[in-house]
Amino acid sequence: MKQKTMALHNGLEMPRLGLGVFQVEEGQELIDAIKFAIRQGYRSIDTAAIYGNEAGVGQGIREALTESELHREDLFITSKVWNADQGFESTLQAFETSLAKLGLAYLDLYLIHWPVAGKYKESWRALEKLYAEGRVKAIGVSNFQIHHLEDLMKDAVVKPMVNQVELHPMLSQTELREFAKQHDIRIEAWSPLMQGQLLDNPLLQEISAKHGKSVAQVIIRWDLQHDIITIPKSTNAHRIAENADVEDFELTADEMARIDALNENRRIGPDPDNFNF
Repeated sequence: MKQKTMALHNGLEMPRLGLGVFQVEEGQELIDAIKFAIRQGYRSIDTAAIYGNEAGVGQGIREALTESELHREDLFITSKVWNADQGFESTLQAFETSLAKLGLAYLDLYLIHWPVAGKYKESWRALEKLYAEGRVKAIGVSNFQIHHLEDLMKDAVVKPMVNQVELHPMLSQTELREFAKQHDIRIEAWSPLMQGQLLDNPLLQEISAKHGKSVAQVIIRWDLQHDIITIPKSTNAHRIAENADVEDFELTADEMARIDALNENRRIGPDPDNFNF
C-alpha cells in the first residue's frame, strides 16, 4: 500500500492517514503496533510528550526500519510540547527531551499541544527557531480555535502548517476547517472515530453495509474526502490494517452530506476555550 500524501504550505508532503498512540502505554503492545502499522504501509506516527510513550514509539520505529528496507526519511513522525513545558526556553528543552526519548535526529512535525493563554506565542517562537534550524521539518498547533490562530498569526513569522483538533461526524468543525483552508493550514483529526462511540450509529451502519466496509472505514473515508488528515488510534492488528484499507471505495455526495448532517458540535475531549490548563 502506497500511502497518499497532502502538501503542507511549505511543500512538505504529509501522509493523509497515520497511526495515533494516545493512551497506549509503553511496552511490547505499543512496539508491535508501530511495527505492524509500518509493515501495513503506514508512514505517519503521531505521539506527544504527555502520552508518556515516546521511548516505545522510537523503539518500534527503530525495529521496523531494521526489519525493512525503509529509511528514517520514509517516515513522518509527530510529537507535541505539553502545556507545563510551554514558554520559549522550556519548549526548546521539551523538544530535546522528546527527540532523545524517540531516539531521532529530527521530527517531521512538532505541535503546541493546547493553546495555553499567555504562553503559546513564546512556544511558537521556539518552534519557529527549531524550524529555521532544520530540527523539525514542519510546525503546527493542536486544539487551536479560530481566535487562537488569529492571535498567533498576528506575530508569527511562520504560520502554522497543521492544526490537529478533535474532529469526527459529531464534531465536524466546519467553520474552523473553512478558516484553515483560507489560510492554507491543514486540519488533522484526532479521535476521528469518537473513541468508538460512533460505531453503532444507524446511518453510518447503513452506509457501511452498502459499501461492504466497516463504520470506521466509512468515517476515515469521510475524513479523506474532506481533505482532513486523520490518525485513528489502535493497537489491534486487524483494525490497524482495516483502517488503512480505504482507497478502494468512495462515498457519494449524498452520503457525505448525510454524514455531515450528524454534526452536534459534541466533544468527547476538553473544550479548548474552557480547559483547565
